[in-house]
Amino acid sequence: MDTKEILKKVRKIEIKTKRLSNDIFGGEYHSSFKGRGMTFSEVRQYQFGDDIRTIDWNVTARYNEPYVKVFEEERELTMMLMVDISGSELFGTSTQFKKDTITEIAATLAFSATQNNDKVGLVLFSDDVELFIPPKKGKSHVLRIIRELIEFKPKSKKTNIDAALKFLSSVLKKRAIVFMLSDFMDDDYEKSAKIAGSKHDLTGIRVYDKHDEEIPNLGVVPMLDAETGEVQLINTSSKTIRTNYKANALRLTNYYTSTFRKSGAGTINTRVDESYVKKLLGYFKHKGR
Repeated sequence: MDTKEILKKVRKIEIKTKRLSNDIFGGEYHSSFKGRGMTFSEVRQYQFGDDIRTIDWNVTARYNEPYVKVFEEERELTMMLMVDISGSELFGTSTQFKKDTITEIAATLAFSATQNNDKVGLVLFSDDVELFIPPKKGKSHVLRIIRELIEFKPKSKKTNIDAALKFLSSVLKKRAIVFMLSDFMDDDYEKSAKIAGSKHDLTGIRVYDKHDEEIPNLGVVPMLDAETGEVQLINTSSKTIRTNYKANALRLTNYYTSTFRKSGAGTINTRVDESYVKKLLGYFKHKGR
């Protein structure tokens, strides 16, 4: 893809997702995540009914009368987008690849954050962290993030969610809003998810294709493992093979759901041929209650 094509694609995604973030998600995003921290503002004289736990004892001792600390909501937030760029994201049997849906969702979230004057950062991961863009403000920064989502070429096709979550905990010291976008075809990340969930406002967004969950009866067909590059002839007419395939997909989905929920994190599931708009909006509304 040449530079002209990339810029054209960035512009197309910007127009679609910016409209969504302005018209739909702006207010919902703000009400869902505002006031995640409290910052010290000033001291004032104690008034009847004030919480005695807010008394500033140093100032009280200096003036020989009670003073309390006044706090205000920390309006500026930081959003971190953690995006799976492994080989399995380049799969789709309906309208588009999982990668395309993930890019659109990430762009919508980024523009929603920018509308709220928040910082946005990006982590692209496979079985290692392949790109880290530190959080910054501004439209040009968001457009850079979208450009990387479109054109970045990963070195590896494999997935390691545990490594990505460990990296997050090591680079982000202050509490942030974190969205992890993946098909979550991985396991063994419970401990790192628990740590990330305790430090940050974490949400997993699982983007999947209907054939991630089950394969149709097509007879003997060659199937490519997108993460290993291995091609095998699979007899899809075998009920045992179809049952085992479905069982493994269900195991990974259940692992993702239970792990994130036990970590105090939120979960969203959206299929590539479904409206992710409804899924995100419903999640924000529920979270903002």
